[in-house]
Amino acid sequence: MFFSINPTNGLAIFDQIVRQVKFAVASGTLAPGDMVPSVRELAKELAVNPNTVVRAYRDLTSEGILEAVRGTGLNVTEDAVAHCEKERLALLRERIRHVLVEAHSSRLETSEIRELVEEELTRLERTAKGKRGKKGADS
Repeated sequence: MFFSINPTNGLAIFDQIVRQVKFAVASGTLAPGDMVPSVRELAKELAVNPNTVVRAYRDLTSEGILEAVRGTGLNVTEDAVAHCEKERLALLRERIRHVLVEAHSSRLETSEIRELVEEELTRLERTAKGKRGKKGADS
């Protein structure tokens, strides 16, 4: 599993782990029934205190994203996908709202904000198409 922790982004490390598991479930990288790394494995991989991973996993379990499977570890629940997709959308909406508020408070006109958003979406789509094309050429 590919977690990436940024200790300087202002978000607690356990919270970063929680969000990344939720995004992995929402995107299909983690599917219902998949096992997550053990506390020791993930703590070692991320170079964090095991208690940090324990807290993240406890939060995910209490939210119904993960469940304990006796003798094997924690796996993704059947209900996790819908929950994580909904939460991912809410988190992204909140981040977009903050950017739009900043743009508006910078006295950008609505038309300028729309143009910026459209330009960035176009750039993103071009980048994604380029990556897909490169994968096909590499095969």
